[in-house]
Amino acid sequence: MADFRVGIDFGGTKIEIAAIANDGRILLRRRVPNPSEYAAAIAAIRDLVEGVESELNGTGTVGVGIPGAVSPDTGLVKNANSVWLNGRPFARDLSEAMSREVRVENDANCFALSEAVDGAGAGSRIVFGVILGTGVGGGIVVDERVLVGRHSIAGEWGHTPLPWIRQDEFPLPRCFCGNEGCIERYLCGSALAEDCDGPGSRDAHSIPERADAGEEKAIRALDRHAERLARALAMVVNFLDPDAIVLGGGLSNMKHLYIQVPKLLGRHVISPQFSTPILPNKHGDSSGVRGAAWLWPRDQPRIYRTSGS
Repeated sequence: MADFRVGIDFGGTKIEIAAIANDGRILLRRRVPNPSEYAAAIAAIRDLVEGVESELNGTGTVGVGIPGAVSPDTGLVKNANSVWLNGRPFARDLSEAMSREVRVENDANCFALSEAVDGAGAGSRIVFGVILGTGVGGGIVVDERVLVGRHSIAGEWGHTPLPWIRQDEFPLPRCFCGNEGCIERYLCGSALAEDCDGPGSRDAHSIPERADAGEEKAIRALDRHAERLARALAMVVNFLDPDAIVLGGGLSNMKHLYIQVPKLLGRHVISPQFSTPILPNKHGDSSGVRGAAWLWPRDQPRIYRTSGS
């Protein structure tokens, strides 16, 4: 058995690494900017892992969460909003660079796994993990195992259409995936910023503070965002009926979501009662690296795959 598990959260702007002991304690954690260039990113991950192992004087298993998925048919990355990853044999190239097996999974799956195993969703049989940040993603965990699916796209909720679309939400925004009207293009950070401050706006971080100060424009933008999130999550409840929904990503820190969204969500759920908890994540910024590390449990990967994959 390895001395520890190494988890890597490969984000749009940063690469974060953590070494995690078998009991879940974080032994070491650090982050560096993502160079956003393929060969440089492979080298950066290799160097980070080697540095951690040298500092801890041991060898770890390596799991990586990415903003996309590895196709089971080709081994190439697909559906990444860091589009320069698409079509690349990322898992294979990482394994070759480090001369060992590296497990690569979607970052939302890693987040959901972390929160289902020992986070906010611990003890829940079915957990839907949501990423609200630069992009919008989802991960499904059943009995503490990631549900991946035949095409490695289970939980790709951000690239389904926003349901119960309204007249003032036209024209449908175009998504990097090639479709129009995707949930991601209504709920990600830049979408919230543009809805509040107009085309070209990218930073949503100040909007909650401005709303708290009474700025009507910010209040209305947050209300629209919460109502759209409620509609989008109602669709998840209608087809998956999870025991818990856990929010992650930068926008998950907006406290009003946990007050407004549950009140709005029930009207779209096909049940007289709605009681699914909408929870803030427990592990915060550590959820991505923890979930990536837990791709290597003691016995077997915590992953469900269908017979066709």
